[in-house]
Amino acid sequence: MLTWMVILMVVLLLLGFPMMVPLLAATLFMMFTGMTFFGPDQGVSWMFSGVEQWVLAAVPMFIFAADIMTKGHTANRLLDLVSAFAGHLRGGLPITTAASCTLFGAVSGSTQATVVAMGGPMRPRLLKKGYSDNFSLALIINASDIALLIPPSIGMIVYGVIARGASIGDLFIAGILPGLMILVMISAYCYVYSRIAGIEPEERTPWRGRLTALRGAILPLGFPIIVVGGIYTGTFSPVDASAMAVLYAFILEVVIYRKVSLKDIGSIALSTGMITAVVFILVAIGYAFSQALSTAGVPQQILTPIVQTFGDNQYAALALIAVAFFIGCMFVDPIVVILILTPLFQPLVQAAGLDPVHVGVIVTLQAAIGSATPPFGCDIFTAMAVFRRPYFDVIRGTPPFIFILLLATVILIMFPQISLWLPSMGAQ
Repeated sequence: MLTWMVILMVVLLLLGFPMMVPLLAATLFMMFTGMTFFGPDQGVSWMFSGVEQWVLAAVPMFIFAADIMTKGHTANRLLDLVSAFAGHLRGGLPITTAASCTLFGAVSGSTQATVVAMGGPMRPRLLKKGYSDNFSLALIINASDIALLIPPSIGMIVYGVIARGASIGDLFIAGILPGLMILVMISAYCYVYSRIAGIEPEERTPWRGRLTALRGAILPLGFPIIVVGGIYTGTFSPVDASAMAVLYAFILEVVIYRKVSLKDIGSIALSTGMITAVVFILVAIGYAFSQALSTAGVPQQILTPIVQTFGDNQYAALALIAVAFFIGCMFVDPIVVILILTPLFQPLVQAAGLDPVHVGVIVTLQAAIGSATPPFGCDIFTAMAVFRRPYFDVIRGTPPFIFILLLATVILIMFPQISLWLPSMGAQ
C-alpha cells in the first residue's frame, strides 16, 4: 500500500499538480484503502490542528513586513552601509553582496525577498566590476539562503510547530551563529575567487562617507534589534516580534522614508495574503498527512531498522537527517519537506537523544541549501524571473557555493554548540 501511495503522489507531481494536491490525495488514499482508520471528520480536525497554533500568526506578519521593506528604501540603505565598510577589501563587492543578503535576511526572513531586494541593485555592479554572470547569480541566490537561518525564519516557525518540542524563540536565536559562520565562509570564497580572477577592489570609502551610510542605516538596523533582541531578552514572543516588525516597517517606509504610500499597502497586503494562504494550506494538509502516516505506523516501519542500526549515535543520526532533508529539498518545496519528514524522523531524534533545537538548525539549513540547489530550488526560478536568465545560466556557478553550505552542515553536526551556545546563554 505504501508503494502505491508513493506512486500516486509522484504521478500527480509529474502531471503538474501543486504539492497540496498529492498530499491531500495521499491522505485520502490512506483513509479509503484501510492503511489506517480515520474518518473525514478526523481528517478535517487534523487540518485545523495544524494551523491553530498561535505561533503561526507570526508567519503572515513577517511576510507582510518583508513585502513592505522590499518595496521601500530599507534594502538600499543596508547595502550602502555594508559597501562603505567592506567595499575596499579584495572581493569587496561580492562580500558586500553576501553581507547585505545576511542583513536583509535579518529584516525579512525570506530567501526569495532577499534575491529580489539585493540581487536587483548588486548584479549590475558585479557585472560592471568584471565578475561573470554565472558567479554573480550563484552568489546572490546562495547568499540569500542565509535569510532562512538568520531570524526571523519562516522555515524555523514551521519546523517548531511540527516538531512540537522546540521553542521558536530558541530556534531563532540558534540560527544566528550558523548564519554568520556561513557568511564568513562565503566571504572567504569571494576573496579567493577575486584574487584568482585578478579583480581589483573598490576604492576605500572615507570615514565621512561611512558615517553617512551608518546614519542612513540606523533605522533599518532596528529590525533585527526588535526581533532578535526582543526574543532573546524575553521581552517579546515571536508573534509579538512579528507584529512589532510590521508596525516598524510601516512607520519607516510610509511615515519616515515615504517610499511606500498608503495606496500601496492594499496591494502589498493582497500579495502577503496570497502567499500566506498557500503556506497555511500546505501546513494544514501536510499536518493531516503526517498524522495519517503516524496513525498508519509508517514512521515506525521505516525508522525502526534505522534506529536499531544507529542506536544512540548522534552524529550518524544527524547525518541521516541532513541527507534526507537535503535530497528532499532538491525536488520539493522546503516547507513541504519539513512538514512531511519532520514527524517521520521524530522517533530517531528521540532515540538518539538529539536536541530538537539543534536538529531544527540542521533541517533549516538543508531547506536553505535546497532553495538554491538544482533541479527545483525555488530561488533558482525566482532568479530566472527577476533577472530573465535561462535555467542553466543561473545554476552553472552554484557548485562551489553548495559545497560551502554542505561543509557548513558537517561543521554544525560535529560541533553542535555553534547552534546551542546562544540559546543556552539566554536560558541562564
